[in-house]
Amino acid sequence: MDVGLVCDACSALTPIGVPQCKLCGEPVALDPRPKTGRKPVVAAPPATTTKKAPAVAFVSCGSCGNNVNANLKFCPTCGARVVAHSDFDVETRVGPRAAENVAKPGRSTQFFGGAFQAARAKLTLIRGDGEDGASFTLAGTDHLAGRGDCPISFPDDPYLSSTHANFRYISGALFVRDEGSLNGVYVRISGKVTVEAGTTVLIGEQVLSIGPPPDVEDVPDDEGTYFSASMLRPAVFEITQQLRGGASGWVYRPATEIVTIGREGNDINFPDDPFISGHHTQLQLSGGVLSVTDLGSRNGTFVRVTGEQVLNHGDYVFLGQQLLRVEIV
Repeated sequence: MDVGLVCDACSALTPIGVPQCKLCGEPVALDPRPKTGRKPVVAAPPATTTKKAPAVAFVSCGSCGNNVNANLKFCPTCGARVVAHSDFDVETRVGPRAAENVAKPGRSTQFFGGAFQAARAKLTLIRGDGEDGASFTLAGTDHLAGRGDCPISFPDDPYLSSTHANFRYISGALFVRDEGSLNGVYVRISGKVTVEAGTTVLIGEQVLSIGPPPDVEDVPDDEGTYFSASMLRPAVFEITQQLRGGASGWVYRPATEIVTIGREGNDINFPDDPFISGHHTQLQLSGGVLSVTDLGSRNGTFVRVTGEQVLNHGDYVFLGQQLLRVEIV
């Protein structure tokens, strides 16, 4: 039996020890070297990337002054809330925007009155929770408010007339005028104000009319019979409660010049009215002059406007069921 190596090129049997195939001349060996002088290519190990830990930002605690990690919401030392300040590149401009020729889809906001002059005042609606609601910019001359088709419209308020009030400028000052509404326009007073006889005030949920006592003649009828009722006692002035629907409630006829109104411990008390303070309002008729004074109540004392009244910054106007704050800019 012949022993040898098989040539990889021609498959001929080559005796052991013979370096080349006798047929084709190709090298034959048990551990042949590469035909070329090139070194085998060895793959490089994959590169490793070392991640750097993000830098930790610190802010100063506004309560104790210690440096606190900006990612924390509360200071670990004193427990105060941590406010992280961010830098914003914001450009602030004062004045009206330049007109744009490109129409944008969606709803647009326009100044009431359609005027091109800058707004001088605005009205901010106070919501039931005491927070600010919608704002109405007063940039024209006249700005009607009501339940109907008005620039300032509250269509769901059943106590507003169709055209209820007008917020208008006169000689640079802002006025509110009652446009003959059924339920009137009320402005919150500050301290003591003088009012006309027959004035109506709003205290909590109570609508009260104040005026001199009427003259009642106690005379008999044609048959000489007198009307029998409670004794008519002398009074300085008369306070009448107005009820919903137009009816009158109780009538209070004080014999003194000063009357206090509140929830308890006053001349007139409304213990079930949650919007009245303990000592809310004082009424006084002295020397023929009627005055109303707010006693530092929480929800204020409102006096009904007769005709029109000037408004100042920070005034509150009540119409229907809407409370509006006046802001002069």
